[in-house]
Amino acid sequence: MRKKVETELERLTKQGVIEPVKFSEWAAPIVPVLKPDGGARICGDYKLTVNPVSKLEQYPIPRLEDLFEKLTGGEKFSKLDLSHAYQQVSLDETSKPYVTINTQKGLFQVNRLPFGVSSSPAIFQRMMEGLLSRIPNVAVYLDDILLTGRSDHEHLETLNEVLRRLQEAGLRLKRNKCAFLEREAEFLGHKVDSAGLHPPPNKVKAVGQAPAPKNVTELKSYLGLLNYYNRFLPNLSTLLAPLHKLLRKDTPWCWKEEQERAFGESKKLLQSSKVLVHYDSQKDLLLACDASPYGVGAVLSHRMSDGQERPIGFMSRTLTPAKSNYSQLDKEGLAVMFGIQRFHKYLYGRRFVISTDHKPLLSLFNELKAVPQMASPRIQRWAVTLRAYEYEIVYKPGKYHGNADALSRLPLPQPSTEKVQEDRVLMMEDALLVSATEVSQWTRKDPVLSRVRQFIQHSWPSQQSDPAFQPYSVRKMELSVQDGCVLWGSRVVVPPPGWGALIRQLHHGHPGITRMKALARSYFWWPKLDTDIETVVKGCSTCQEHRNVPAPAPLHPWEWPSKPWQRLHIDYAGPFMGHMFLILMDAHSKWMDAYPVSTATSAKTIECLRKSFSSQGLPEMVVSDNGSCFVSAEFKDFMKNNGIDHITTAPYYPSSNGCAERAVQTFKCMMKKAGEGNIQTNVSRVLFNYRITPQSTTGLSPAEMLQGRRLRSTLDLVHPDLRSKVEQKQGVQKKHHDKQRTVRSFLIGDAVITRNFSYGPKWIQGFITKVTGPVSYKVMLGDGSIVRRHVDQILDRPEQKDIIDPEGTGPPTVPLVSADATPLSEEPGAVSVSGAPEGNPQLRDITTPSMVVIPETVREAPLVVPARRSQRTVSKPNFLKDYVCGK
Repeated sequence: MRKKVETELERLTKQGVIEPVKFSEWAAPIVPVLKPDGGARICGDYKLTVNPVSKLEQYPIPRLEDLFEKLTGGEKFSKLDLSHAYQQVSLDETSKPYVTINTQKGLFQVNRLPFGVSSSPAIFQRMMEGLLSRIPNVAVYLDDILLTGRSDHEHLETLNEVLRRLQEAGLRLKRNKCAFLEREAEFLGHKVDSAGLHPPPNKVKAVGQAPAPKNVTELKSYLGLLNYYNRFLPNLSTLLAPLHKLLRKDTPWCWKEEQERAFGESKKLLQSSKVLVHYDSQKDLLLACDASPYGVGAVLSHRMSDGQERPIGFMSRTLTPAKSNYSQLDKEGLAVMFGIQRFHKYLYGRRFVISTDHKPLLSLFNELKAVPQMASPRIQRWAVTLRAYEYEIVYKPGKYHGNADALSRLPLPQPSTEKVQEDRVLMMEDALLVSATEVSQWTRKDPVLSRVRQFIQHSWPSQQSDPAFQPYSVRKMELSVQDGCVLWGSRVVVPPPGWGALIRQLHHGHPGITRMKALARSYFWWPKLDTDIETVVKGCSTCQEHRNVPAPAPLHPWEWPSKPWQRLHIDYAGPFMGHMFLILMDAHSKWMDAYPVSTATSAKTIECLRKSFSSQGLPEMVVSDNGSCFVSAEFKDFMKNNGIDHITTAPYYPSSNGCAERAVQTFKCMMKKAGEGNIQTNVSRVLFNYRITPQSTTGLSPAEMLQGRRLRSTLDLVHPDLRSKVEQKQGVQKKHHDKQRTVRSFLIGDAVITRNFSYGPKWIQGFITKVTGPVSYKVMLGDGSIVRRHVDQILDRPEQKDIIDPEGTGPPTVPLVSADATPLSEEPGAVSVSGAPEGNPQLRDITTPSMVVIPETVREAPLVVPARRSQRTVSKPNFLKDYVCGK
């Protein structure tokens, strides 16, 4: 196929149909289509370039009835076929750049109307009808012309007029496809004769010659075909009754005369006009294709105005032993290609629908997608071939696909006539061999080497200004002549006629530039031989496809950001430990964030980034790979709406996002060592340990680089002067606070009034019993209860401060309550004290931490104590029991 394409490109270039160009913005991939005569038709895949943006040319394609009406009354028929029809129509200069095709030999600009452009059929039909208008008994359908006459004389006059107009227009015919004065002719899928139209035998051959079923499975497939068209077959159930008997559960398989008769009559019904319809260019075309383990089948149908399908023709074929070994995917693809090739005349230039019951073909043969690069070479070739057709492929479940399924299971028992193309291992047959005799003859005829040979045999001129002799003059002391050939040392100097053949021999097997040069230097030489070898290898698609990966470029590190949170690198780690983890790394501080998610979608990614941005702010730039969650429209809108530049790295080159890749590696390594625990706990521990650890690149921890402070951890407790530093800092703060505001203070024994938060008056009297803090105290109330109060909840009693001891002996030491007092209690958090027993004077002389010195006058002063609602008894503290027992 490749050689045929190259031959066709050379022919089109010589005829001026195409011309090479160096650059084009509208280059479309080449689509070669194998023609029935074995040649190749060059088309372009314009569905992604010109067709979507160009205005579709509107010109009606003639209906079948209108064409055959012009042939009414004809006795004999002549059929004319144009040679390379579209390529005989020139394009405007402004249109040529838009239909450039990309081939294995470079870019070629198309100068004639190309195959593959949506408007080409309408343009060509309009031109042909305008050229042959007003000639009676002539039907024109694109490049097919059918003419007739009521007599031979009238027929020949019409033929002469048609040929004259074609000659004046400069159009050429293909002689081997033309027929003259025939009794019948095949035109647009119909057999035309003096009696009228008839369906061609090959359309119904698949049904007419279908073999009888051999088992229940084949019978069910055939009955499925009949049931598919049962609305067009009268009394079908009565006719098929003998066949339905074989489907009963307890009935053994027995194919008798009555079954054979029902089978034959049903086939006649399928071939009758009650089922088959004539081709109509105004109705939708449907091509149903299916494959079985041993055959393929295809049905071409029209969709009628009532939505029903009526068949135009049936085709089937038995698979060869080689094709029967295909995978099911390849068999289904083969069925599609079989139907396309057999119904090419109906399908080419028209839009049609391909139905299949194999879903993978919807993606591989999708009309709106490029040729799949990861599919098998066979599928790729078929996908390229389909680019020459305008189609839509749809899926139809098997139970609704009975017409094509039956043909694939009852194929025609004919041997395949297709030629199997095999790739040769050695292609030396195609290369021209160069001998010493030819080199001698070329040397004698070459204007440069012939003179060089004379110079060698006689003498070199003292001065030589012609640059063509320069490569030889610098080697004149090493040149010699043997048998009419010029030698440089032991290497033969080859004239230009032999360069191409020898280069092809060197390039056989695609050894590469170095090996080709080494091999050439062992045998021959010519000026700029090395350059020619390099040019050939660099232009060879096979060599370039299998060349070694180039040496890696030197590392180009990202520029270190000047401030924190300026550039972030993000990537996903996982699936890892049952989750996906979004890893975020600040390029300046090396601060890392990790968010476990269930799925790596754009919505989840945006949600995690919002959490991070809410605490650290919006960065200026975000770098990521080309994951689907990072290149979606939703993510792009999020970046754009927040004023963030989003940069994606080169595909399949993770080193471009090395900061994120390294963060992923570090995070995974630390998580594996985190031990047991839930994911959230381990992630928090890992991130905390990472953030407080100094980095080798910065010398500081990520927290210090990002937040300007070192995070406090349990390791800070190891430092011995940590508490003293804290206390010193608190003292400095207290002194500073004292300068701003004077703090009230009380001493033990001071008479105060304190806030009452129970029933009774708002303020009640008491004494300070203990200083519990800088601004907190314990106060004893009149009923002996102890309460804790803040300095803001205490007021001093000035009237008690005038009581002094004139002798300096001080007041007697007494318990917190008198001996005859009832048991005391205090609020939660205070210490309860019981009264001393009566008649125990020693107890009054004992000074304990729970006793205070109270002036006698104060002790005797009455206190206003509000009545308490609760009268519960509180047990005595243990330390008072010890004193009572005399311990």
